[in-house]
Amino acid sequence: MEDLTFGTMIAVFEEIFGQGLFWTMLGAAVLVTVGYVYVLVRDREVSWKKFLFAQLSMPVGAVLAVWFVMVMTDSHLADLGGPVDYIVFLGIAVMGAIGMAILVYTLESLLFKRRSEGVS
Repeated sequence: MEDLTFGTMIAVFEEIFGQGLFWTMLGAAVLVTVGYVYVLVRDREVSWKKFLFAQLSMPVGAVLAVWFVMVMTDSHLADLGGPVDYIVFLGIAVMGAIGMAILVYTLESLLFKRRSEGVS
């Protein structure tokens, strides 16, 4: 792998996760993102109660993301070798945490109606 291009990254992710799972995960990410933007535009404000609950779910998302990648790559914590491995490991955890917060906030907003206009 001499050049790090967008196509190369897609090929690597397809190799790791498999074509079907990779594109399903990408579609789900796009769907959740569109739902999140819809909720923000619809509500015209952030509900701080929902936001707090979404933040409390972030550690779960971090652990699940790391676990999922380790299962898919057939890796163990003992396989982490150098600083780059730890940076990637932390990056996966951060992205999982952020993704979980967005998912939880979006689901809360779509599934549970607001009580009144003045209450958030």
